Amino acid sequence: MQQRHLRHVFPKASQYDPEWVRKHSMGENVLFNLESLTKSLDLKPGMRVLDLGCGKAISSIFLAKEFGVTVWAVDEAISASDNYERILEEGCEDMVIPIEADARSLPFAEEYFDAVIVVDSYTYFGTDEKYLPYIARFIKPDGHIAIVDVCFTKEIESLDEVPKFLRRDYKNYWYFIHSIAWWRKLWEKTGLVQIEAAEELSEAGVVREHYIKDFENDKKPDAFAKALKHDDQQFISFFKLIGRRTRKTAYLQSYKSTSKK
Repeated sequence: MQQRHLRHVFPKASQYDPEWVRKHSMGENVLFNLESLTKSLDLKPGMRVLDLGCGKAISSIFLAKEFGVTVWAVDEAISASDNYERILEEGCEDMVIPIEADARSLPFAEEYFDAVIVVDSYTYFGTDEKYLPYIARFIKPDGHIAIVDVCFTKEIESLDEVPKFLRRDYKNYWYFIHSIAWWRKLWEKTGLVQIEAAEELSEAGVVREHYIKDFENDKKPDAFAKALKHDDQQFISFFKLIGRRTRKTAYLQSYKSTSKK
């Protein structure tokens, strides 16, 4: 894929060293997906942003550099110390705070963030009906929760509906992937957010093509790249879901059996 085309589609993300991005992305190019998502957000300097499931924190660095927001880079699987080293290298230590924490046990005050952003991670912890009520407590009224992730263009209701090219790996890697309509319903029925966007990324084709090419010569097998390569019907895609926080109080706000009063 020509760099000129990538610069046109992702002008911000294309400024970053592709080898650095590839090394620190835990899957597809995290900055491409993030830039696509931020096109639908009005991020302003000084805002407090939670980058949840931030991986190696390059998404947090991008948000700080490109939008001037203060970012809490939270991930359970990646060391906060390792992320801090990357943050220091990029000169963002005054704007990005690394934290090692479980997405279901966050150490923040209620209504603390202007936005919660989740790039390529929400499907790992946010598919149950209790999670939005939990995470919504940390978002200011009229603040946003915005996610970008992989999706199916049609919901799979039973194993009989799994496309042939996915059958071998479906029970291992794909059983928690859903359609955009499924996600919209999951959020909408809570009344905790007003949906502002629930749609396939307009750049999904570019993201798909780049991911396949990126892993073609990789010695390690990648189930996701393999599936994309054999997906002739483009059944797999990428979507963004953005909700504006309402003033409704969530009934189920915690995963703990008891909570502090």
